Amino acid sequence: MGLDSALWEATRPAYRVRYIHDPNGSVHIPLYGSYGAATGKTARAKLARIVRGAPEVLVKVTGRQRGGSHVKAHLDYIGRKGIVDIESRDGEILTSKEDVTERAAEWSDTMQWRSRPTVSSVSLVFSMPAGTDPEKVMGAVRALAHSELSDNHDYVLALHTDTPRPHVHLTVQAEGLDRVRFNPRPAQLSRFRERFAHELRARGVAAEATPRRARGRGIAGSSMALVKLRARLASGASPAMTNADRRTNEQAVAVARGQSDLPPFIAKGKTRWQKIREAYGQAAAALGATGQSEDQALADDVRKFLDKHPDMNATPEIFAAHHARNLGLDRGKLAQSRVASPRDRAR
Repeated sequence: MGLDSALWEATRPAYRVRYIHDPNGSVHIPLYGSYGAATGKTARAKLARIVRGAPEVLVKVTGRQRGGSHVKAHLDYIGRKGIVDIESRDGEILTSKEDVTERAAEWSDTMQWRSRPTVSSVSLVFSMPAGTDPEKVMGAVRALAHSELSDNHDYVLALHTDTPRPHVHLTVQAEGLDRVRFNPRPAQLSRFRERFAHELRARGVAAEATPRRARGRGIAGSSMALVKLRARLASGASPAMTNADRRTNEQAVAVARGQSDLPPFIAKGKTRWQKIREAYGQAAAALGATGQSEDQALADDVRKFLDKHPDMNATPEIFAAHHARNLGLDRGKLAQSRVASPRDRAR
C-alpha cells in the first residue's frame, strides 16, 4: 500500500463517502483535510500535521430556530445585544435593533396555516484553540460561507473573543433560493471542517480536520444543551448532576464491579484503531524507503506517534478504570472484562 492509499485508509470518515471522478481524467485518491486529490506533497503535509499534533478545527451545529421571535432572540445572543458586530452575507453590519428585527422577519415562516413554524435558521459555531488569531478565524469562516452557501442561502456571522477559544457563530437562513432547506448532515459538516482547516492554513494558521479515531482518540462529544447544563451546574447553580452523567457513572461503577460489560462499540473502535495503526505503519515504511532525509524524519515522527498511542480508550472505559481504582480493585479484573456483543445483549 502506497503512502496516499495508506493515509486515506487511516483518515477516511466513518460514513460512506461517494466521489464522482472525471472518466477522461486520471483517477486520484481523495484525501480528507488537504481539500483535493491526494498527491505526494499533500499526503506528506497532512501526515505531518496529524502526527505532529496540529490543532484540530471544531465545527458544530448549535441549534435550529423556529419563527421570527426565536431567530431574533438568537441574533440578539450572538450580537450580545449590539455589543458584537453581526456581519451579513453582503458584508453589511447589522448595527441597530431594527436591522436585527428586519432580518429575523425576512427569515421567519410566512405560511400562517402551519400548525407550528418550521425551522427558519440553522446556527453553527466554528472554533479554534486559544491563542489563534481571531481575525484569521473570522476570515476563514467568511471565505467558507461565501464559497459554500452564498449562492443559495442568506447568512450572518459574529466573531466572539470573550472566551479563551476564538469562535465564529454562523447562522444560515434555512430556506434557500431553490426552495431546498439547509439541513447539514455528517458529510456536509465534514466538508465544512475540511474547508475551514484549508482556509486557516491559507492564512498561515496550522490546522487540521481529521476524525478522532485517526488520532487514536475514542468516541467523545456531547450535545450543546448538555454542555451548557454542565457549565451552569459547575458555576454553582445547583449541586445536582445531569442525568446523562449520572447514567455514565452508574454504568462505569457496574463495569468496575464486574456487574456489567463494556459497550460493544468499544471493541469495534479498538479493532478499527489497529487497522489504522497498520496503515500508518505502511505509510512510515513507504516514507523510509525513499531515502530522503525529510521523509525519514517524518517516518520517525509517525513511529513515535504510534508508540504514544498503542491503544484507543473510549470514555466509558476510562470512567470504569477510574472507578476501579477508587474501589481498590485489581486492574487485571477490568482488563478481563468481557465486551458484550449485540448478540449477547439480545439474549
